[in-house]
Amino acid sequence: MEWLQAAHRAKTLSWLSLVWMGLEGGIAIAAGIAAGSIALIGFGIDSAIEGVASIVIIWRFTGARMHSHAAEERAQKLVAIQFFILAPYVAYEAIGHLVGGEHPEVSPLGMVLTASSVIGMPLLGIAKQRVARQLGSQATHGEGTQNLLCAYLAAAVFFGLAGNALFDAWWLDPVAALVIAGIALREGVQTWRGEGCCAGPALDRAGNACADDCC
Repeated sequence: MEWLQAAHRAKTLSWLSLVWMGLEGGIAIAAGIAAGSIALIGFGIDSAIEGVASIVIIWRFTGARMHSHAAEERAQKLVAIQFFILAPYVAYEAIGHLVGGEHPEVSPLGMVLTASSVIGMPLLGIAKQRVARQLGSQATHGEGTQNLLCAYLAAAVFFGLAGNALFDAWWLDPVAALVIAGIALREGVQTWRGEGCCAGPALDRAGNACADDCC
């Protein structure tokens, strides 16, 4: 019963994340295109990828897949792949902007959006990682990690946008994008390998403590 309740919480959190990421991603990409900010565009793409990860977790804990170890492994890999999609694109565009000396415009909307993510994403990510430990689900833990990564990226993009607005430090934008790419690649590798879920006692489907933390 306790395991099933945790699975229900995981789905609820993923639905909440899906709505948030959909709105955040669309606004960030539009604002990034308008301002010519690769960091803001990368942040928006990351948000869209997080939305896909939320769909994966909803799929994972629906119907017969709820009790399927194979579904857990597939979900884990699918979440990891989202990181691998983001990293090379953002890195390529960031290097191009640095070499070309492209100056993004000031984006007040982008600064407000990223500031809200710095505040809200850690709350969502920590909640998902807590329920992931109860479920012994690396896929859910990976989705929570993406939310925490979103907060880090939001902070990096915010300071890049603010630096450009206040000091005309245009190069902070592509540098922030490179930070996004590097962190995304690292988190993708860790999620693919199944690292990071062993932070506390997991429960099996009957609600009992597992023999290891990543059962």
